[in-house]
Amino acid sequence: MYYEWFRAGHIICVIAWMAGMLMLPRLLVYRIEGRQNPELVMMMDSAITRLRKIILTPMMILTWIFGFTMAHFQWQSFQHQPWFWIKLLCVVLISAAHGYFIGLHKKEISDGINMSSKTLRFLNEIPFLLAIVAVIMVVVEPFSR
Repeated sequence: MYYEWFRAGHIICVIAWMAGMLMLPRLLVYRIEGRQNPELVMMMDSAITRLRKIILTPMMILTWIFGFTMAHFQWQSFQHQPWFWIKLLCVVLISAAHGYFIGLHKKEISDGINMSSKTLRFLNEIPFLLAIVAVIMVVVEPFSR
């Protein structure tokens, strides 16, 4: 019974986290492309900071908490499943991307980053592609059973 509640919480938090992960690099692109407009830069910095504090970091933490709790409930079953370890690797990589994007914003604020908006747009897709793999590992029958 409790497992299903933790799974629901996990899914809700993942959705919110991924929404934020898709927004953060895009806001960085707008900030970089608008460097000549101080008002836009301040607006993007404010939006990124709020996104990080209100959505990104709390949802990442809750995603991990719910995920660890579910893994604890089903450890005997999960520990021998390749899909579980692939999914876990994807979540670790998404978490690393989360930290990387936040670090990019901090570096951009302090002394600027030397990255084209095109490169940042490309990097924007990586967390979502990792999330697709993670979902497939859990949902698609040949991988999850």
